Amino acid sequence: MSPADRRAWQDGTAVALATSAYGVSFGALAVAAGLDVWQACALSLLMFTGGSQFAFIGVIASGGLAAAPSAIASAALLGVRNVAYAVRMNPIIGRTWRHRIAGAHVTVDESTAVALAQKDPRAQRIGFWVTGLGIFLGWNAATLAGALLGDVLGDVRAYGLDAAAAAAFLALLWPRLRSRQAIATGVASAVVAAAATPWLMPGIPVLLAAAVAILVGWFNWFAGAKTEATR
Repeated sequence: MSPADRRAWQDGTAVALATSAYGVSFGALAVAAGLDVWQACALSLLMFTGGSQFAFIGVIASGGLAAAPSAIASAALLGVRNVAYAVRMNPIIGRTWRHRIAGAHVTVDESTAVALAQKDPRAQRIGFWVTGLGIFLGWNAATLAGALLGDVLGDVRAYGLDAAAAAAFLALLWPRLRSRQAIATGVASAVVAAAATPWLMPGIPVLLAAAVAILVGWFNWFAGAKTEATR
């Protein structure tokens, strides 16, 4: 196994473990919101996009079944970003329809991030599949555990499992911040998302941040030499 392939395996495994652990929170919160164990598990199995799942149960928890249309709308808005991921991942996951159909369900934030963090095409494929399949299995197992043990665990938000997933993302992102353009894009997107989150329904801040990233990247306003800190 080449060093590039080994790194892809390591990155994918680390991110899969960190993200899967957060599934415990979803299982417990879903049951607390009024879903039964099997409904929580069905959401993870069929929807399988963490942000959309949390948006769905968040709205359900605050408004009950009457809020279902709003919950579906919020989840759908957050899921739109996966369309952009699919376009980018299409040449990476494989050329056959079999690969594309299988890859569609595991094209999520984490599998996309790990794949794009690799430089070698083979390593990108390994990173994508290891991360995507690892999270799919781990997330569903963790959802079941969280749904069954919710009462025992108490308030799962106190465990900070969401921080583990965010830390894994930062670990992937940091090596790529080697130019003013990349740093400016990341900062601008983060500021817009953070400012919009308290005021807009879930999903829209993510789309606004993506639009800012495209705008800054398209005009290449901050292109320049590598920063001193990353040389």
